[in-house]
Order: sequence, then C-alpha cells, then structure tokens
Amino acid sequence: MEMKKRKIFIFLLPGVLSVLNGLAQQPLWASKEFAIYKDSIVQHEFTAKAMSATELVSNYQSPANGYVSPRISFKFSLNGKDNEMPPGMNHQLVVLSKSGYSESPMIIFGKQYNDTSEIPVDVFLAANAKLKLKLDLRQVLSAMKEKGYYTTFRGDRIYKEDLKAVFVAGNTSPMIWDFDNLVNHPSLEMEDEDGDGIYETVLTLNAPQDKQNTEPDWHLTKDISAFPQYHSEYPITDAIYNLSLEEMQKAIEPDSTFRTGREWAGVWTRDISYSIILSMAYLQPKVAENSLLRKVNKNGKIVQDTGTGGAWPVSTDRMIWAVAAFELYKITGDRAWLKKAYDIIRNSMEDDLKNIYDPATGLVKGESSFLDWREQTYPKWMQPADIYQSENLGTNAVHFQANMVMSNMAGLLGDLKSAAKYKSNADRIKKGINVWLWQAGKGYYGQYLYGRNYLTLSPRSEALGEALTVLFDIADSVRQKQIIEHTPLTSFGISCIYPQIPGIPPYHNNAVWPFVQSFWLWAAAKAGNEKAVMESIADIYRPAALFLTNKENFVADNGDFLGTQINSSNMLWSLSGNISIIHKLIFGIHYTTEGLEFQPFVPEQLDGKRTVSNFAYRRAILNIEMEGFGNRIASFYLDGKQQPVSFIPSSLAGNHRIRIVLFSRRFPLSSIDKVPNAFSPAVPSVLSGTDGLSWQAIEGADYYKILKNGISLMKTKGTSLPVKASGYGEYQVVAVNRQGLESFASEPAILMDTGVEQVIELERAAAKSTRDYKGYTGEGFVEINRDTNSSISIRVNVKEAGLYALDLRYSNGNGPVNTENKCALRTVLVNGKMTGTFVLPQRGKGEWSNWGYSNAVKSMLVKGLNTITIRFESYNENMNGPVNQAMLDNLRVIRLH
Repeated sequence: MEMKKRKIFIFLLPGVLSVLNGLAQQPLWASKEFAIYKDSIVQHEFTAKAMSATELVSNYQSPANGYVSPRISFKFSLNGKDNEMPPGMNHQLVVLSKSGYSESPMIIFGKQYNDTSEIPVDVFLAANAKLKLKLDLRQVLSAMKEKGYYTTFRGDRIYKEDLKAVFVAGNTSPMIWDFDNLVNHPSLEMEDEDGDGIYETVLTLNAPQDKQNTEPDWHLTKDISAFPQYHSEYPITDAIYNLSLEEMQKAIEPDSTFRTGREWAGVWTRDISYSIILSMAYLQPKVAENSLLRKVNKNGKIVQDTGTGGAWPVSTDRMIWAVAAFELYKITGDRAWLKKAYDIIRNSMEDDLKNIYDPATGLVKGESSFLDWREQTYPKWMQPADIYQSENLGTNAVHFQANMVMSNMAGLLGDLKSAAKYKSNADRIKKGINVWLWQAGKGYYGQYLYGRNYLTLSPRSEALGEALTVLFDIADSVRQKQIIEHTPLTSFGISCIYPQIPGIPPYHNNAVWPFVQSFWLWAAAKAGNEKAVMESIADIYRPAALFLTNKENFVADNGDFLGTQINSSNMLWSLSGNISIIHKLIFGIHYTTEGLEFQPFVPEQLDGKRTVSNFAYRRAILNIEMEGFGNRIASFYLDGKQQPVSFIPSSLAGNHRIRIVLFSRRFPLSSIDKVPNAFSPAVPSVLSGTDGLSWQAIEGADYYKILKNGISLMKTKGTSLPVKASGYGEYQVVAVNRQGLESFASEPAILMDTGVEQVIELERAAAKSTRDYKGYTGEGFVEINRDTNSSISIRVNVKEAGLYALDLRYSNGNGPVNTENKCALRTVLVNGKMTGTFVLPQRGKGEWSNWGYSNAVKSMLVKGLNTITIRFESYNENMNGPVNQAMLDNLRVIRLH
C-alpha cells in the first residue's frame, strides 16, 4: 500500500514527475521547449501522461494573463474601418494604476498619443484592470457638419449620414485588431451619451479566461469499437489516437453531417474537404458524402462559404471539394457518386475558368486557401478587389489538383476529350506555379503574387501551399526535398506563414494549425525526411496531449491555446490529421482506384511492434500487424502468404490478416530549417508628389527596396526617392531588416504623365440611378443588378494603340467587407471579345457612398474608337444568386504601354 501511495503522490506533483520521468527513461524526441516520452509529453513544468490507452491526464495551465505588458497599443475606428491613422501609427498608453482603475487623457481623433512612461522591471498589466478611454471626435463631426463629409488620412470620404458607429481596436484583450469584426464586439463601441462629441467606453483589460486549461483529464466514454483499433509499445500515441477517435464521434451532427468544431457549428466547404482528405473519407464515408452534398447549391455548384468581400470569386478555394470527392470515390468505388461528383465539379469549374484563370501567368486568382482573414496574411492596404487579383500558392495547388481529379474522373467515365482538357488546365497551373512562385534562392515557393496593375511575389513561406506542392507533385523530386529542408519551422511547429506580420494578433498570423502540420507531415514523409517527420509528429501530439483535445490552432510564439483570436476544441480537421498519423503515415495506407497501397514510414525513434485491427475497406476487414522502422518493406504477408507487392486489390472481401516487416535500416541523414519565430518589418506608407516618393522610416529596417511596376529597381537607406513621371509607373517600397526579412510591399504609388489616364462617366452610357447616394464624381451613377443594366456598352477613344488597364469606380453596400456572399461580378468584352471579369466586392453594410475601384482588366486597345461592354452572364452568378448588385460611377482607362 505504501508504494501505491507514493506513486499517486508523485503524479500529483508534476514538477517532480517531470524530473523522475527524465531519470526513468530517455525521451523519444526532445527540443528546448518540450519532449516526447513513451507514456508522456513534458513541456517545462507541464506534463501530460497516458495512464492507459483510454486515459490521459494533464496539468497544463495557460500563461496567457500572467505576463501582459501594461503598455497598450490602440486606434479608434469609424464604422469598423482602419481609418484613423496610417498603418504603424497607434496610440500608446501605459496602464499602471494600483487601484485597478485608470482613465486615458482626452485623445483627439487622428492625432497620435504616445505615453512615454517607463515600466518597472517585472511589472505586468493587472488582471481585470479597468480603463476608461476618452476620444475627442469634434473635429470629425465639425467637418461633417460643414462639408457633409470627413476625409480620412487615406483620402476616403465618410459622409455624415454614413457614420454608423465609433470603435476602439487594439492589442490587449478585450480589444482586437480585426477591424472588420469590431461590430461583433459591443464592448468596443464608444458612446457619446450627452452629444458633446466626446466618445467614451470603459474596458476591462486582461480579464482571465473562464478556463486557463481545458480538462484536467480525459478518459474514453464512447464506444469506439466500430472503428480501427490501434495498439503499440507507446502508450501516449495509443491514448491520443483513441481521444481523437472519440472526438470524431462528437463531431457528427444528428443529421449525419460533420460539425466543424465545438465552437464552429455547421458544415464549411474547405474544413470538411480537408478533413475528408486527411481521414474522414474512410472512417466516415456516408457522413462525408452527406457533408459534401450539403455544400452544393440549387444550381448544382460547389458553395464558396461566406467570406472576404462577399465570397466567390474573391475567395476561390472551394475546389478542394473536388479532391475530397475523388478521395471518397477511391475508398467506396461508388460509380453513382463518381458521376454525381463529376457533374458538380464540372459545373463549378466552368464558372472558374471564365472568371478567375489568368492567361498571362497560367495561375488562378483568389484568396489564400483557408487563410481568409485579410490582414492576417495580407497587407492592410489590400482591398478585397486586390485580394481577388492576387495569385496564391495554396489556392493554385488546390486548383491544379482539382483539374487532375477531373481528368482522372473523365477518364474513368470514358470522356477522353474532357480528360485531356482538364489535364491541359492542370499543366498550365503547374507551370505557372513553378515559373512565377518558385524562389531558387530560398528553396521553397513564395506566398503569392500581389499588387495592382503589376504584380510582385511575396517571399513569405505559406505552409499549406508548400505541403500541397509536394503531395500533388507540382514540385519535382529535387524541389520536394528542398522545400522540406528549407521552409522555416518554429519551436512548436510550422507556422501558417513565415515570417510573421507585426502588429497583427495570432490567428493565421503567428500561429500553428495542426491540420496544416498534418499535411506538412505527409509531405515530409514523401520527401523521405525523417527529421521533419518526427518533428511534425511531436508538434501534433504535444497540443493534443497537453490540452486534452484537438484544438483549432495555437500561438506560434509559445505553443499556447489562449491568445489566438478564435480557437475551438474538438476541431474536425485537427482530429482528422491526428488520426491520419497512424493509418496514412505509420502504416502508410494509400487509396487508389484499384486498391490499397502500403507505404509505411516509421521513424527510428518509434521502432517496435504495432497493430491496427478492424480496418474496413469496401467489403473487407483487415487486421494488420507491423514491426520495425523505416520506409522500406522487407516482407508483406496476406493471410500468412508472402506477397510480391505491398498491395490489396479492391475486390478483396471478408476478414484478412496482413503482416508487414520493415527493413529497419536507418534513414539517410536529413535536415530541417528550425528558426526562432520572427516578425518582418512593418509595411511602409508611401506618398507621391511632384518631387517623387517619400515614406516614414520603419523601425528595424536596414534598407529599403524600391519596386517599379513589380520589378526591383534599386535599394536605398533613405526615406525618399526623387523620381519624375514617365508614362505610367507603379512604385512600391519594401522595408528589409538586418536578418534579410522583408515587409510586404507598400500600396502602389502611381506616377504618370498627363494624358495617360482618362475617366468616362457611366451615366452617359446607361440610365442614371435615382438613389440618393453621395461621393460620385460626375453627374450621377448607374445601378447594376441581374436584371438592371445587365449589359452596358461604353465608347472609348484612345490616341495610341497599346496595352491598357480598365477598372470601375463602384460601391457595393450589400454586406460587410469580411463576410456574406453578395460580391458582384460582370464579364468584360473589348471590341466584342471576352477579355476578363470586373469583380465588385462588398465594401460595408449599407455603405453605398463608400466608393472604391474594382480589379483591373488589361486589354489591348486599337487607336481610335473602342467599345467596352460590361455584361452579366450566367457564369457571373455569385454565391447569393438573386443579389448581384453594385453602383457604377465611372470607367477608368490607363495606358500602360
């Protein structure tokens, strides 16, 4: 009895347990931050331990509130927009009140307040600190009264009748920097209760979360016997596997569709698709099918969920649905599903071909796949129309594979002509990725092409996209190895992007997402990099064990689940990736249209015997045992008979035993690029004038790189550049620090000669709207909807033939910038020939006097008279359907060369 008491007592003292753990056994894997043992995971003073295959305990406590700086950074906001001061200019206030209550001085809107008070060593912001913020908005209100509008630092006008609300945004909870979502945080709205132009609010800063940990223990409560059972010599892996299986069952709604996460209700196209690819296709095939069909609209097309600027075609990664649908077919062999899915994908892809494919680069336009929170991965100056114009690595990898899937499906259905067409599409995208996005000097692909009329490459890595280029064979075998060796990894995993963006809180920025880590794990295995594989396994198992759930994400800086803007437990794609470690990596089960291929990958640290039983495949039940390590099979047995190949045909039926013996030969030496988490410099804000360009100095910048028309022009240590207009020029500035990390390029500053640009008022080409909106440039504006001005022709007379950029000044008040589905779009014809698409994203709910520019469509114009037609076509249907509306002010025509 005495021995048992001591054992329990030691477990209740985690710090002691950690020491004894280290003495009792060597870690399987260890870094400076945490270590993996056979039965536990230890991160400094925190320990998660597998008591059995069905029970885990953890003493993890989030440090989120303990070390918050009392220096807070914030801005005020009109209508939930970042419109008080230029990027990088924030108010600074030190909150050190001993009473727990503080008041700010009166801060004038647009005038930076900088508190230079010194903060004593080891003094942090108190929990539940009350702060009253006071804002003087009288100058803004006076301008609105006198002129009818206020002009922001950007030159945008906010009309008196359009001032809906005043908010505060910032870096300390409950404040957020997500301007688009301020409207969903009532505590951040400021009030002028007595109408004197002074707005106030009281914030409770650094309020502790209800729970600094998840649950202290987990034990299996659901019956998981219907699913594959896993047993190994490593209790921690067995317990995490079983926890994930149980969470999978919790992720199924009563209507037999997937729930995205505990805090995310409903079915989301990309979430369920990536989850199905990872493991849900074979574990939950019927639920997978139901969920995929839930994301098909009445027109038989794949739904792009609500998102930036009103969803599709600003966001375009819905085609990952196609990859998931084909994965499901390979597992079930259901020909009816194959035909149904093929028709749905074809309907959707035909719209994409006409609206988002760029013939100049061969790439596809649209927002980063899953990275759909604008400033989290894009510079703040980029409007939704700019994001539509960008060409992202991950999204292009998705469209490449979707076209390959369609080629394979068409071949299976006997349509060889279509198979060749989709293969040709895929080849163009693959070539575009390798020509435009590859960075030979870094050994991995860049994030995306971005800009206005001229695009440049963001050199940041983009984790999901890098992984998909390896898995989909977009990168050749040499580049695959380079990508895995050279893409930066942080202490707790591969962050979504690298380097991070300064001043943006963790979510996609400065965060690790376990589902992305799972795809990176698969890619590392494909490239044969054992070091990267073991690192990824550790980076997936650590949070699952310590947090006792499969979290959506965690902070890259410290590995904590608190601190990101949103985070869900029981996250579908996280648990799907976790489960895939056993089946898809360790046992190497790969589905083809003909059967199962086995390509195990067992790091030497996980050498040993293991089994998976009750593994269902079509009409067969497989019981698999395996021993050894490595990624080469020495012998493969089916029902006791050695087989010449490691393959199970789809025709196999009944119960069968499989035995796999690995060669247990050491992997070749491999390397990874594990680096400290780092932030790039801030984005410069560039002004153009008669004397050239100027910008504010950026903290930490060693020098500045100047771009002209997307191409590097020169470097300078100064903050100005004397340059004269010559034709048309787009200039951008990139700040570079001593480590060589680059900021995003600044918003393009345009210098052009007189006569390069002409503006054509559209009320001359169509009936003028009678709506009472403000801010248009001519005598009126034109309303377009599906049945209103569905075709408008404009006569354009140019003095020289050449390449021109066409864009529209428009407004779209049908929804906010960050969600809903009412992005308007129209086909552009030049002299009768289809040339491109004008995309007119939402600019703010009810903000019809908020005017901006669409994307630019480039076209050759002939000298003299040209006819530009803006037309609504069936393939311009957005995700809403009935509402495809915008107000058009003018057409801008710019001669590029």
